[in-house]
Amino acid sequence: MNEQYEYVPHRLLHRRVRDIASGVEGELMAVINENVSDSASHQRWMELAYIRGATGREFTTAVENVEPAHDQPKTAAGRRDMRSA
Repeated sequence: MNEQYEYVPHRLLHRRVRDIASGVEGELMAVINENVSDSASHQRWMELAYIRGATGREFTTAVENVEPAHDQPKTAAGRRDMRSA
């Protein structure tokens, strides 16, 4: 399979975002339109968001799963703090 891709501009690039599929937050590093097909005869393109999490590791998700992160932490401790306020 030939690797084929192109970078796509995105309004949240280099901002803190949240992957709604996993709940993980991080910095949106890139959005790439990638050929994700497993055969040369049929190409299937998908826009993937590359997010760098707190550990420094990047992961991908569908670009439709990306939303701006909220200022409040998503941890259990953060939810407790918000209730007591």
